[in-house]
Amino acid sequence: MIFNKVWRKAGQSAVCIVFGLASVASAQDTRPNILLIVADDAGYADLGSFGGEIETPNLDALAAVGVRFTQFTAGATCSPSRSMLLSGADNHSAGLGAMAEFTASNQAGKPGYEGYLTDRVAPVAALLKDAGYDTFMAGKWHMGEEPDQFPAARGFLRDLTLIPGGGSHFDDMWGAKGERQLYTYNGEPIKALRPGFHSSVDYTAAIIDNIAEFRNDGKPFFAYLALQAPHDPFQLPADWRDRYRGRYDQGYDAIRAKRIERMQALGILEPEATVFPRLRSVAAWTDLTEAERKESARRMELYAAMVEHMDANIGRLIGYLKTAGIYDNTLIIFLSDNGPEGNIATMGPPWDNSRLEDWGKAGTFIQYGPAWAQVSAGPFRMFKGFMSEGGIRVPMIVSGRGVEGSGRISAAFSHITDVPATILDAAGVPYPETFDGHPIAPLQGKSLAPVLSNTSEAVRTPADWIGWELFGNRAVRMGDWKLLSLCTPFGTGDWQLYNLQADPAETRDLAAEQPEITAQMIAHWNEYAQANKVILPDASPLCRAAE
Repeated sequence: MIFNKVWRKAGQSAVCIVFGLASVASAQDTRPNILLIVADDAGYADLGSFGGEIETPNLDALAAVGVRFTQFTAGATCSPSRSMLLSGADNHSAGLGAMAEFTASNQAGKPGYEGYLTDRVAPVAALLKDAGYDTFMAGKWHMGEEPDQFPAARGFLRDLTLIPGGGSHFDDMWGAKGERQLYTYNGEPIKALRPGFHSSVDYTAAIIDNIAEFRNDGKPFFAYLALQAPHDPFQLPADWRDRYRGRYDQGYDAIRAKRIERMQALGILEPEATVFPRLRSVAAWTDLTEAERKESARRMELYAAMVEHMDANIGRLIGYLKTAGIYDNTLIIFLSDNGPEGNIATMGPPWDNSRLEDWGKAGTFIQYGPAWAQVSAGPFRMFKGFMSEGGIRVPMIVSGRGVEGSGRISAAFSHITDVPATILDAAGVPYPETFDGHPIAPLQGKSLAPVLSNTSEAVRTPADWIGWELFGNRAVRMGDWKLLSLCTPFGTGDWQLYNLQADPAETRDLAAEQPEITAQMIAHWNEYAQANKVILPDASPLCRAAE
């Protein structure tokens, strides 16, 4: 382990401190608590500390005493990204080579496409529990719907969990088609939620209750708060629905331009950074009718309120840690699981969006579509589902125990598998070669300890590379170079090459100008696909035809 190793003398003896913590010989286990907070579909540019106008004072306060990562990358959609987050292995190794809902016929039944977190990986929660941590989860799971795939079977001692991928934020327990969604409480399915339930409120309260329950057992905790917000449907308590009334009447073009200006002023973006243009399928704000502008602005008002409401509940949790006297010994990691959602689904009964004045209430299913998703993605190309930067570059803030320097901005290229590597490093828990008696996939990620401790600017060399694949779209990142293939109609289906340092919005294809780099990265892709047994789909939810 490399997390802030120092030595101190106590009388005539020396005690090894890892991450500022006493050795296992100590009678009191003072390893760090670890709090992992994941937003669902939050965009890169939504938070105030990343340039957004949405009020996020609690997350901004964490950024002010921690590190913001400006080149942190995740998966392109929920479950593949979360499988990497909780395993440290590529999503194909973890069983989520495709979302279970969109597994192609030629992928079904093949290793890597089981649709749940498989035993080929070791869940970080299970490793921490075995190492003496109390482990808690509250929120969205989306990595298996059978009892032996629930959070309780994957290392969590306590949980309040939405098992599928989404649904109502209220106590009606509706899914996208009005079907009843499965929730578990401490490993057991539950028939009803608390009357007045709201996802952000109740998941946060569950984590606070879990920490309080185990507060005096002498063990550190790992808490995974997997919020549903701001994932659609945009639903809020009554006193939150009009919090942003009128604040988006100027439209998405103006709001996006202002966000990019603030990002540049904050140092999140370079002054000359490229900006991906508004999609041709999206009308200019000035070309919309008055009724269209009113409806569009209302969608964004509700989304913004969802983000602030999420932040307020995160503030409740941080406040509890401070009141309980455990904040200073807690490593806090916040991130989004993928880019913002740019699609609008046609919702039928029992969902009813017919009355604008009812939007945001229970029974309404409001989304905000591609124009506002581009606002949330800042300057980047596309959004959730795509391997372009708008789909995989997300905000991450790390603060607390082991983080040196306040308000730092790190441009270190980092990946979602680095998070479990960092957590295990902080806890002093080695990653095994076998788990539950059988071999497991190797840890792909790298501990971010050198960046967090301010002893190094990066954990990867310019020659290190990482690959992605989902829905037939593919990417490889090596240093500042990115090789990207997006299927039609969103791309050409051919390999394109971008220099993200000069062109973060992926607007200038350099493949023809840099044939040697292109060939090298195609070879890396082939190596990635072979190592992870990637099967390109014969049908894709994003593509006109298989690529």
